[in-house]
Amino acid sequence: MTDLLISVKSKAQQWLTSPVIDAETKAQITVLVNNTDPKELIDSFYKDLEFGTGGLRGIMGAGSNCMNKYTVGVATQGLSNYLRKTFPNKQIKVAVAYDCRNNSSYFSQIIADVFSANGIEVHIFPALRPTPLLSYAIRYLNCDSGIVVTASHNPKEYNGYKAYWNDGAQVVPPHDKNIIQEVNAITSFEEVKFTGEPSRIHTISADVEEAYYAEVLRVLPKKEIIKKHQHIPIVFSGLHGTGSTMVPECLRRIGFTNVHVVEEQAKADGNFPTVKSPNPEERSAMEMAIAKGKTVGASMVMATDPDADRVGIGVRNQHGEFVLLNGNQAFSLMMWFILKNLQERTNTYIAKTIVTSELVDTIARNYGVDCYNTLTGFKYIAQLMGEREGKQKFVAAGEESYGYMVGDFIRDKDAVSACAFFAVMTATAADEGKTLYDWLIDMYVEHGFYKEGLINITKKGQQGEQEIKAMMEKFRNNPPASILGSSVERILDYNTLNEKNLKTGKITSLNFPNSDVLQFYLEDGTKISVRPSGTEPKIKFYISVNTKLNSRKEFDQVNQALDKKIKNIEDYLLTL
Repeated sequence: MTDLLISVKSKAQQWLTSPVIDAETKAQITVLVNNTDPKELIDSFYKDLEFGTGGLRGIMGAGSNCMNKYTVGVATQGLSNYLRKTFPNKQIKVAVAYDCRNNSSYFSQIIADVFSANGIEVHIFPALRPTPLLSYAIRYLNCDSGIVVTASHNPKEYNGYKAYWNDGAQVVPPHDKNIIQEVNAITSFEEVKFTGEPSRIHTISADVEEAYYAEVLRVLPKKEIIKKHQHIPIVFSGLHGTGSTMVPECLRRIGFTNVHVVEEQAKADGNFPTVKSPNPEERSAMEMAIAKGKTVGASMVMATDPDADRVGIGVRNQHGEFVLLNGNQAFSLMMWFILKNLQERTNTYIAKTIVTSELVDTIARNYGVDCYNTLTGFKYIAQLMGEREGKQKFVAAGEESYGYMVGDFIRDKDAVSACAFFAVMTATAADEGKTLYDWLIDMYVEHGFYKEGLINITKKGQQGEQEIKAMMEKFRNNPPASILGSSVERILDYNTLNEKNLKTGKITSLNFPNSDVLQFYLEDGTKISVRPSGTEPKIKFYISVNTKLNSRKEFDQVNQALDKKIKNIEDYLLTL
C-alpha cells in the first residue's frame, strides 16, 4: 500500500469516527473505502479544498477534497474566526448569495447558520441572484465580508464558495492566506458552530437591486440611441442560471422593448438539461440562443453563465450568419466603444489581465488612457482599483474569459451590466447602419488585427494535478528557443518574477505577485502564455498573433492567415 493511500484511508477513518458527521455521509465514505479501485477515495481525500483564484471549488460529495456540509462549515468557521480577529470591536456583517446549482441554497443556509452562530449578522438574498449583485450588496450594506455559493461555468457535479472582503472584491493577499491559516487551524468538526441563530439572519430587500439598476443606467453612454432603437430584437439566455433573474429586467429598465428570452433555458436548474456545459465560451451552449436569434431576426444574441458574472455574445457577420465573438474580441470592442465616447480622458485608466489581448493596450494608448495589466482573476483588478482610488479615475476592466466590468460601483466581473452595454453597442452600430461585426473589422483597421487562440488540456484528480505540474516544469526548465521558425525573444516567469531577454541576456524584475504563469514573446509579435487554471483541473495555453489590416476588403484573407498561424502554433504546442 502506498504512503498516499495510507494517508487517505487514515483521513477517511477520521471522518467515519467523528460524532459530527451524519450517517448518510458515513455510508458514502464506507462505499469508497470498500471499493477495490481506490481512485475515487484518493480523489476525495488526498487533500483539503483550498482557496485558489476563485475560493473553494470542487466536486460535490463526501470527503475533505469535496464540496459538502463539513468542508463548507469548516471554511465558514475559519473565515468567522478571521473576521472576529480582524474586527474585534465591532458588530460584523456579511452578505450571502447563491446560484442555481444543486445544493447551492442548502450550502448558503449552512454558511448563514455558521456565521450567525459566531455572533455575525448575516444578510442573505431570498432567492438565487447573480454574483455581481453580491459584490454590490457588500458595499451597499457596508458589510465586512461576503460569500457567494457557485462553481461558475464548471460541470454540474461541481459547486463552489467565493469569499469576498469589505471592498466587494474576492479576497486577496494577505487575507486569503490568513483565512486559510484559520481554516487549517480547525482540527475537528466539533469546533464548527453549525447551529445557527435565526435572529441574526436577515433577508436582503429589493432596495439593493433597485440601487444597482440605477448605477448601470448612470454609467451607460449613448442613452439617446436606446430610445431611437428601442425595438431592436435582442435574444438572451440565462443557461438555467441566475442571469434570468436580472438581465431581461435590466434591459427593459434601460429602454429596450423587444427582448426575447430563451424560455427553455430560463428556469433555474443545476442539472443544466439543455446544454453539455453551461459555459458561454462554448458554441454548444449558445445554440438555442442562436436559433432563436435567427427566428426573431436579431443581430445579436447573449448568454450568461450560471452565476452571471460572464457573458458570451453572438453577432451576424457580413454574410448574415451568426458568429461567436471570443472574450478578447468582445472586450476589445467594448473598450473601443467606451473610450471613443468617454467625455473626459484625462487621468483615467482601464485594466485587464496579462493573458488578455494586447489590442486593448493599443486602443487605450491611442486614446490617451492608461491600461494596467494584472494577474488572471478579477480580484487583482479590484485590488488595483483600491490602490488607484483617489489618484486616477477608473473606467472599465475585463479579461479574455468573458468577464467585463464598467464603472466602479462593484468590484467583480459583471455580466448583467455587460449585457446592457452590448445591447447599447448593438443599437449604436445599427444607428450607423452597421453590426457589431462591422465594428470589429473597423476596429482592426484602425488599431491593428489581433487574434487569439486558447488550448485547454484537462487533467483530473491527483494524478492530473501532478501531470500539470510536470508540464509547467518542462516549459520552465526547457523553454523553446523558437516556435515555427520565429525565435523567442523574451520569457516572462511570474513564479520567479523575472523577465529574461534572450537576445541580450538581460534579466529584469516583474512587479507582480508570484503566480505559476509563463509567457513567451516571439520576434514576429506572437505571444504565448501558459498557466494552470486556478478553478478547474486544466492547463491553459493562450496564443496571440497580430498584423496590420490595411482595409476592410482584406479582412477575409488576413483573417484566414491568422487562423492558420494560430492552428499551426496549437499543433506545435500539443506535440511538446
